Amino acid sequence: MKRKDLLTLVGFVLFILGFTALTLSLVGIRWSFLSWMDQSALWGLVGKLSMVIIGIILVAVAQTDFKEERNAVEKEI
Repeated sequence: MKRKDLLTLVGFVLFILGFTALTLSLVGIRWSFLSWMDQSALWGLVGKLSMVIIGIILVAVAQTDFKEERNAVEKEI
């Protein structure tokens, strides 16, 4: 598995787990393997939001073609 594919997979899993954990916590349900995050309500929310944001960032970075971006910038100059 290429590094790009692995980063995309990890980012997608983080996003899905964080988003579903946030959604389920609105109705009072928890993922059992993420229950350690809910020791404090504030830190649980921060942790779940961090999972979502880091997931989005990982997918965006993994899918960006930096060589093409660099070439496009050099053509503009």
